[in-house]
Amino acid sequence: MSTQPPILKVDNAQNVLKESNFQRKVIESFCVLGHILFFLVKLLYYWGEVIYLKLNPPPPTSVKGQIVLITGAGHGIGRELALAYSSRGAIVVGWDINKRNNDETIKEIAELGGRPKAYSFQCDITNREEVLKTAKDVQSLVGDVDILINNAGIMPCHSLDDHTPQEIEKIIAVNLTAHFWLLEAFLPNMKRKNQGHIVSISSMAGLIGFTNLVPYCATKFGVRGYMEALFDELKLTNPKNRIKMTVIFPYMVDTGLCKRPKIKYETLMPLLSPKDVAEEILDAQCKAKLEVTIPNYLGGLTLMGRCLPYNAAMNLKRTFEAIVESDM
Repeated sequence: MSTQPPILKVDNAQNVLKESNFQRKVIESFCVLGHILFFLVKLLYYWGEVIYLKLNPPPPTSVKGQIVLITGAGHGIGRELALAYSSRGAIVVGWDINKRNNDETIKEIAELGGRPKAYSFQCDITNREEVLKTAKDVQSLVGDVDILINNAGIMPCHSLDDHTPQEIEKIIAVNLTAHFWLLEAFLPNMKRKNQGHIVSISSMAGLIGFTNLVPYCATKFGVRGYMEALFDELKLTNPKNRIKMTVIFPYMVDTGLCKRPKIKYETLMPLLSPKDVAEEILDAQCKAKLEVTIPNYLGGLTLMGRCLPYNAAMNLKRTFEAIVESDM
């Protein structure tokens, strides 16, 4: 009685496996092709939706009576945000590591009169335990936060070689890591209520790399990345998710962080006013925009740059050069 040699059994098994893999590739290829064709049909709908909303935008939501927590409220954009939200009837909760500046912002709101009470809390947002403790104090004294604005940031401006390890760690801690402690403090309650709005201030340096801002750019790219991923995660885990998110990408703002700006076309691209930027941020939040560049046209230029060959994009960037020189 003859038996099949072992080597033939192996060859037969390999042939069956190859045929199976080939059939699977064919089936998956047809599936992918079908999905692409279906996507192209849906794309027409999505573009129609965009055009319709452009022509018939929904009315902006009111922030009256909403509790708005703003980090870095003692200075610059944060201070102007506090004043702007208060003027619209929001209850402002200002956080800042600088108690004096923060108190002055809240005092100014109180002196304007006819506005809801505003609150000042001193907090080092890089300290997780302090963030969680201060968040509990806010919840106890003021109530549940409806709108969280991650605004606080630092921006040392010099070459990577001149950044100390301690300075790099601090930039990452303030500009990026702290956002996660604030999310830990306030996102669970937003999930429980299935409502709220998270606004994070990135930068044009979160879309384009700039000299003398290597660690800063890393953190601002990180802000864009985590916001995009978190939005996707919230939608995936809860198809009826109503927590809104907005990322802001401002051009250079006249807050003192840009100590030595170098702008080729300064009359056409001057430093932005913190007050104007705050109004743009408030408007974007009320209209529930996902991403906003300030000024708006920079978004189009950035997108065009991403579609160009690398050298062409760099040439475009140099044409409209707006950088910061070393502050050392």
